[in-house]
Amino acid sequence: MTVALYEKRDRIAYITLNRPDALNALDDAMNAALEAIWRDFERDESVDVAILTGHGKAFCAGADLKTFIPKWEKASLLDAHNNRKHGIGGGLTRGQHRISKPVICAINGHAIGGGFELALACDIRIAAENPKFGVFEVRQGLHQGDGGLVRLLAIAGMAVALELTLTGREVLADEALRLGLVNRVVPADEVMATAESYARMILNNSQRAIRSAKETLHDLVGRELDDALRLENLNAYAADFDEVRVRLERFFNRTKQ
Repeated sequence: MTVALYEKRDRIAYITLNRPDALNALDDAMNAALEAIWRDFERDESVDVAILTGHGKAFCAGADLKTFIPKWEKASLLDAHNNRKHGIGGGLTRGQHRISKPVICAINGHAIGGGFELALACDIRIAAENPKFGVFEVRQGLHQGDGGLVRLLAIAGMAVALELTLTGREVLADEALRLGLVNRVVPADEVMATAESYARMILNNSQRAIRSAKETLHDLVGRELDDALRLENLNAYAADFDEVRVRLERFFNRTKQ
């Protein structure tokens, strides 16, 4: 069975976690498959945005503990050091986290543990009404180690990050929306269509501007205000003004009609 499906249609890359019997838990095979997919997505200029989802009733139940625990309980510090380059989800959480193209997460079911970390690593999150979210690692003697703490803090703030991490409680979709963990909550049968509508909105924009803006936002995190303002200014004004003129001419022609 192919553990990660990959399709390209109309400038959109569709990536589907495909271990439904294991609730799409991430094992070495799936991580390896996803790593190759993300590399192809980044370099293939025929696609400009990705939609990541899961097959079956879950988006992702996190790391496959049947293989994760044996792999790491006897690991050395050198193993942990070398793992810093990889993360989970094929490196989307760490290692390939600087992909310049937007990634939309269509959360069709539960996103818990490492699955929650993977969802937070995406740029836009569209959730069905039924998923549960949560830092369930702490229930098993672990905590987030693949970007979950970093992104939870950045997205929801210290108070929420502490509460969800220290309690390990489940969060339903409506609360996830209130906390800013997802961007939209829609009926289950509308998740993919909504994700595609967001993808098309992105595709209508200048892809150079989109990629520069995403890169800039990531680079702004943690910087002093003056440094951040200089960086934003530099990246914004280094535009492709040939494209800008074409787009403005098209806009002005429409407004005259």
